Order: sequence, then structure tokens, then C-alpha cells
Amino acid sequence: MIKKLLALILVIIVFATASYFYAVKKTNDYLAQPLLITEPQLITIHGGTSLNRALALMTDQAWLVDDPLASKLLRRFYPELTPIRAGTYQLQPGLSLQDSLALLVSGREFQFSITFIEGSRFSEWRASLAQNPNLQQTLTEHSEADIAQLLGIDNAKLEGLFLAETYHFTKGEKDIDILRRAHRKLNRLLEHEWEHRQPDLPLKTPYEALILASIIEKETAIDAERERVSSVFINRLNKRMRLQTDPTVIYGMGDRYQGRIRRADLREATEYNTYVINGLPPTPIAMAGPASIKAALNPEQSDYLYFVASGHGDHVFSKTLAEHNRAVRAYLQVIRSRQ
Repeated sequence: MIKKLLALILVIIVFATASYFYAVKKTNDYLAQPLLITEPQLITIHGGTSLNRALALMTDQAWLVDDPLASKLLRRFYPELTPIRAGTYQLQPGLSLQDSLALLVSGREFQFSITFIEGSRFSEWRASLAQNPNLQQTLTEHSEADIAQLLGIDNAKLEGLFLAETYHFTKGEKDIDILRRAHRKLNRLLEHEWEHRQPDLPLKTPYEALILASIIEKETAIDAERERVSSVFINRLNKRMRLQTDPTVIYGMGDRYQGRIRRADLREATEYNTYVINGLPPTPIAMAGPASIKAALNPEQSDYLYFVASGHGDHVFSKTLAEHNRAVRAYLQVIRSRQ
């Protein structure tokens, strides 16, 4: 009797051991399978989503081979893979199911990005933010003055007050948080450049430097020219000459600008038309980049007072009006030769 009992116990032990190792192997094989994807895929896990629901999401997308038994055994053998966190994640081709679940547990969400171009306007920023499906929209019904108040900016006009670059964010981040980060980065950069500015510049405040930087940004996209363009405007300010820069005219025209400036536009008395007003316009006319901000505060030492497009992508700089007029005629000749 005792021998039979021992034999039965032995059979049970062997069966239990075999079942255990079978279950472990089945679970390990299930976790080791690579995802059936050929390009990166995004998966969004909502708050309260269980491990089983996450596995079902991937199975429904045909990203993995389903195994109901192995998926149930996961909790027992790999409890560390069960507390998945809400968020949007990017799954890469070749990633195993185990690594995929580890990613969902880690909370390392996919970083979306939005890029703002140097020289763009605040109206363009608002449009880009509003059109981004991965941002939480909170500003749609707010005016520019409202947004300034929400950001704690003591200026109803927000043009130029954000640093143009690429910003990364997780899905569902608020649009205003992007603006808040961009404003802080601009302030840090501007403060640094202001502290390292050339002495005796005709710029009283960092904001005036930002205004000049925005004009430089719109006048040239060539890094090697920025400091020279800056010198022209600094020299004209020192001599109390009007800046006479076309981008300010265009900005003052607003939506009326259709790609061409007429003589009447140059004479129009807007607060931005530097052919009419003295000194700088009241606000920046675009979002300046770091190079233009630095150039505004560290201009080249020159005697240049004029510049005009060469017709070849860069500009010709002149010290006298006579030289400038010759450069203008040369530019017009280049343009006519192409017609």
C-alpha cells in the first residue's frame, strides 16, 4: 500500500514538474516571438487598460500570434510585465513581445515633434499648433492677448517672443505648454546674448534687440551675412537714418500683401513702415533664430549703410548712396536677363 502511495506521489510530482516546465516554456516562447510588423507602429494605452487588453490590442492589429493560455500564464511567471502604464508608445520591427511589454511598463512614451521655422509669424505658429492632432487644443477660442495673459507675458502682441526650433512632446500635451517652453527658451537665449553684447549699441532693451533680430531674420537666410546686415541697421540707427527695410512694410500691410510692394505701399503710414517711421518698429515682425539674435547684438564693424539683393542669392553692401544705386541697377539688369 505504501509503495503504491509513493508511486502515486512520484507520478504526481513528475506530472506537476513537467507541467510547470511546459508552462514556463510556453510562456517564454510566447514572449520571445517578434512582433509581426515591418515598420514602426504606435500603440496608445489608456488609463486603466489591463495587460490582457493590451495583448488583445496587439493581437487585433495582427502584430503577434495569439496564445490564450500563455497570455494567462504571464501574470504568474512575469508579474513585472503586468503594471503597464498609460501613454502612446512606438513599437519597432524586430522587437519581441517581452521587450514590447517592458516598454509599456517603463512609461517611456513616444516623443512627437513640432517644428517652427525661423522667420515665421505667430499666426503661423497658431495654425501649426491647431492642426497637430497629437496636441490637446486649449487655445482655439483665445485671442492673442488672452494667450499672453495665460503665459504671464506683459505684452498683448506675441510676435517674436518664442524661439523657433523643434519641440518634442508626448501625446495629449497642451498646446500652450509648447508655447510656454518656447518662450522660456527665447528668454534664456536673449538674456545670455544681451549680457555678451557689444558696448554702445543704439539698443536700449533686450526687446529692441529682438525687434532688430527679427528684421535681420527676414532680410537674409545666409548665416555669413547676418552680422553685416546687422551692421547696416546699427549704423543707420546711429546716424538717425530710417531703416527703410521692406520686410517691415510687408508686415505692416498684413493680409493685403500679395507678393509685391508698390511705391504707394512704401509711402503708407503704418506703425511698422520703416520708410516712414523713425527707428525700430514697435514689435518684432517674426520669430528670430539664435544666429540673428546674436548678430543683432554683435554686428560686424563696418561703414555700410545700404544693401540690396545681388540676384544670385546673396546681397551687395554699399557705403554710399551712389554705390547702392549702382548695385540696384546691376540687380535689375540680372532680373531682366532672366525674363
